Amino acid sequence: MTEVLIREPVVTAEADEAPPPREGRLRFVMRRPGLVLSLLYVALVVVAAFAPHVLAPGDPAAGVPALRLQPPGAAGLFGTDYLGRDVYTRVVHGASLSLQATLIAVSVALVVGGLVGVLAGFVRGWVDEVLMRFVDVLLAVPAVLLSLALITALGYGTVKVAIAVGVASVASFARVMRAETLRVRQSGYVEAARSVGTRWHVTLVRHVLPNAAGPVLVLAVLEFGLAILAVSSLSFLGYGAPPPAPEWGSLVAEGRNYMAVAWWLCAVPGAAIAATVLAVNRISRALDGERRR
Repeated sequence: MTEVLIREPVVTAEADEAPPPREGRLRFVMRRPGLVLSLLYVALVVVAAFAPHVLAPGDPAAGVPALRLQPPGAAGLFGTDYLGRDVYTRVVHGASLSLQATLIAVSVALVVGGLVGVLAGFVRGWVDEVLMRFVDVLLAVPAVLLSLALITALGYGTVKVAIAVGVASVASFARVMRAETLRVRQSGYVEAARSVGTRWHVTLVRHVLPNAAGPVLVLAVLEFGLAILAVSSLSFLGYGAPPPAPEWGSLVAEGRNYMAVAWWLCAVPGAAIAATVLAVNRISRALDGERRR
């Protein structure tokens, strides 16, 4: 009698451990309501920064003395200040100065820190030693003290505050960029490019920079929130644009003298700063998680 052998299917370890397919970018975003709210809020802040008259067509410096210190309500969405100026209009127009200063600060830190990190990690040798010792000196000084020292040398103003904050953040970008450059420099495709005689600058631009830029860009998004806090802190101390320019930090500083009778003068710009920082941090965590997948 003929025996029929039934061979059971063999389940390999590779089939069990196969990773699930990556979900689409839109689905990745829509399944995270906190990320969606963060993106919408940041988009609103960007519109306020570059086109404030779209959201608040009024003059932030114009006030009606008869309506001074009115609470949120009929007099204004967020009330009025001690000169009768609309707080909502001033907060919206304050995003222009605060966000533009933050962009300058992050750009300075990204460009200077990125160049220092790339040179240190790609050239190595004594160049690496000299640049990293310079970075260690920057890390040894607290960022706020370094920013204050630079502002004392450069002078007051929004742009100078932004440059000071950017220089104080150079060390973080330099260290991350150096670590990524060292990692990419030892990759097989970089060694193959060097073995066939590719010029060093072609290897750097075509192979090293594109593959090392990912974590640095995520850090730039994260540092954007920290830069908002730093710029607002220095503006709160009076180093930013002079009155009546409505910077977020200076708005909090102006309202602290009226906390007992007009809490909204500090609460509204403070809430705008906090919400922007939290939203940017949420986006940076999402970008970092997507990059690691």
